[in-house]
Amino acid sequence: MSSIDRSQSVGGTRTYEVRTYGCQMNVHDSERLAGLLEDAGYVRAPEGADAADVVVFNTCAVRENADNKLYGNLGHLAPKKAARPGMQIAVGGCLAQKDRDTIVKKAPWVDVVFGTHNIGKLPVLLERARVQEEAQVEIAESLEAFPSTLPTRRESAYAAWVSISVGCNNTCTFCIVPALRGKEKDRRPGDILAEIETLVAEGVSEITLLGQNVNAYGSDIGDREAFSKLLRACGKIEGLERVRFTSPHPRDFTDDVIAAMAETPNVMPQLHMPLQSGSDTVLKAMRRSYRQERYLGIIEKVRAAIPHAAISTDIIVGFPGETDEDFEQTLHVVREARFAQAFTFQYSKRPGTPAAEMDGQIPKKVVQERYERLVALQEEISWEENKKQVGRTLELMVAEGEGRKDDTTHRLSGRAPDNRLVHFTKPDQEVRPGDVVTVEITYAAPHHLLAEGPVLDVRRTPAGDAWEKRNAEKEGKPAQSAGVLLGLPKIGVPEPLPVAASGCGCD
Repeated sequence: MSSIDRSQSVGGTRTYEVRTYGCQMNVHDSERLAGLLEDAGYVRAPEGADAADVVVFNTCAVRENADNKLYGNLGHLAPKKAARPGMQIAVGGCLAQKDRDTIVKKAPWVDVVFGTHNIGKLPVLLERARVQEEAQVEIAESLEAFPSTLPTRRESAYAAWVSISVGCNNTCTFCIVPALRGKEKDRRPGDILAEIETLVAEGVSEITLLGQNVNAYGSDIGDREAFSKLLRACGKIEGLERVRFTSPHPRDFTDDVIAAMAETPNVMPQLHMPLQSGSDTVLKAMRRSYRQERYLGIIEKVRAAIPHAAISTDIIVGFPGETDEDFEQTLHVVREARFAQAFTFQYSKRPGTPAAEMDGQIPKKVVQERYERLVALQEEISWEENKKQVGRTLELMVAEGEGRKDDTTHRLSGRAPDNRLVHFTKPDQEVRPGDVVTVEITYAAPHHLLAEGPVLDVRRTPAGDAWEKRNAEKEGKPAQSAGVLLGLPKIGVPEPLPVAASGCGCD
């Protein structure tokens, strides 16, 4: 081992780094990749390290320039690898599933390429590449084992992702994800609930049910009401304070789900419901199985059942063939729905999708102008909706790392039940991430709220205890292994939640 190798290792143990791109599915998969590597004896590279012994790229194929971004990053690592014998580079995720052998042809210094269906093979492939001294490319065509059986290193001590399904049965013309993630495969309800109970026993108090099309859950196991039943079952788990889910599809959003949300106290008053377009013509071209009237009808029912629900969405601007009138229909839905937040995307070609070959591709200048109008409208609505929160008393779950100016403003940050971000005055007593505080909202901005008065109440929680324990472990105090539970996975929500929480814009 060279001197450069030794400088990046921890106590002689090989280090790793996982770089994640894309949606929350990829974020969750990266936690599993980290768990697999730690189970194999690697340790996470120290922050600020120039390069780890193993660098893993967990890629996304949704954006038009996703491959350019990957190869640019690989090119940046090439001279570092050349200077460090023994360093390895692996590429996984959706782009790896799509490009396969192309990756090692364009970047022959890559050691391992693996797909979305066989992430559990990463440690074996790394070892095989080391021994055989040649690149290993292994892409499975179907799921080998449900990923939640893999060891996982959660990023959060108090909040966790819980996958309930993988894959997607939709055929949206702008989306390549179903081709790369495969058909929907549901987990057994008992397995999901057992995982949640294990997480709660470890201190987790908030879980987010995760699926490419989360509310289609049950189609694979033959129960159309399986998702609403799962929400209600979560309500019976003692110690589980907050339940969220992402991302649903309007096609599968049924009245029994709305009732379960309204009647289950720990299911939070928050809904992320992708719109994509307000035009029936464009929705048909997108092969979306709902129309404007159906979408707004769902929003109306949710608001009737859950008056304080915060509703967010995804919108694509400039889809091929979109006319000025089509775009005006999108603006109409935005005005009617009054979203708390919208993840807005300018359409970009996804290689391999039907939309990429459609006539009527919109000029960039037109797309940009429409995009700016949409963002301006949504900013105005978001601010108006946030102003309605002023004067309300809310319980916040204290977050870690979400307030970038907290240190200078002497504030802390937390999430309201509807997932709005709130910065609040730091109380005299100790408050830990995962604890719950009660505050009164005094000011609203478009993307956050302020509680500038004194904290009304502080409730210490098992989630805060779990965060405190993890921090003690990081400081080298005697404790159990941080974040990896073999067989029963520890899965978590990173702080802050990634912008990609919109679901790649493809739900």
